[in-house]
Amino acid sequence: MDLIAQPALPSPKRPPSVPTPTRAQLQAAYGATVTDLVSPGLRVLLVGINPSLWSGHAGYHFARPANRLWRTLHEAGYTSRRLHPSETGELLRAGIGVTNLVPGATARADEVPADAMRAGIVSVARLAARYRPAYVAFLGISAYRTAFSRPRASVGRQPELLAQAGVWLLPNPSGLNAHYQQPALTAAYRELYLAAT
Repeated sequence: MDLIAQPALPSPKRPPSVPTPTRAQLQAAYGATVTDLVSPGLRVLLVGINPSLWSGHAGYHFARPANRLWRTLHEAGYTSRRLHPSETGELLRAGIGVTNLVPGATARADEVPADAMRAGIVSVARLAARYRPAYVAFLGISAYRTAFSRPRASVGRQPELLAQAGVWLLPNPSGLNAHYQQPALTAAYRELYLAAT
């Protein structure tokens, strides 16, 4: 039996090399902000709690190497390959935007005061009203429960709308979130992907 030669598949794009920040650089990133990643035509606006120090230093959302967002977005079907945090144009082309409830970078999400999370809903609502995503997805169960005063909220579609957008609650993709192993994390994000397509 003759074997038909298959064309070589293009090798995946290698992410840019980002040097690991020093402890001093990370400490200097406290309070730094990362520009919202938004444009018209969004299917989903992802809302993080606040930037990590890695993100504050690098200037990209979800920049910490241990963060599982980029892997999860790919595995759940949002992107054709695993993107690097610097590939913001590719993320926007996939119809995904990113913002945060609270703009200032911290080492851990538990450093963010509850009143700042509640106040952040106003900014997210303004972005949703301006860019009209189909869904606004909050990444972090505890933060969402605090911000919306809904202590029993669970992962999935929520009953409220935000500036006419559906609201979805997703687990925090941080590598520190031990409650969700990768298969469960991917499955939760896949549900939103299917709803938004």
